[in-house]
Amino acid sequence: MSEHPTFGNGKICYIEMPAIDIQKSAAFYHAVFGWQVRTRGDGSVAFDDGVGEVSGTWVRGRKPATEAGLMVHIMVDDAKASIEAILANGGKIVQPIGKDAPEITATFSDPAGNILGIYQHGRKN
Repeated sequence: MSEHPTFGNGKICYIEMPAIDIQKSAAFYHAVFGWQVRTRGDGSVAFDDGVGEVSGTWVRGRKPATEAGLMVHIMVDDAKASIEAILANGGKIVQPIGKDAPEITATFSDPAGNILGIYQHGRKN
């Protein structure tokens, strides 16, 4: 059994995501991607990704990344089901599946307007 998270020089380990409503953003990422959400001792709301390898927090007072620049993709088991969950939980699809074929990707905006991608590993769809 491996320990999580994996530590190592050069690993991406922490993300600060702009949010307008931190509770709404936390609920979105928990419902859509299964991120574990927790409140720290200082009251800030933090998360761990679906496999316990990357953590972070939502922050106010920063402009959401509403234009594609540096693109972070979240790995999913089923892109179509993830798109349905994104839409059902207040997100929007910016780029549907297909542009990066044969890779299975899509781009979405979260409740704050941040643009991120999903990437389906394998060929389920």
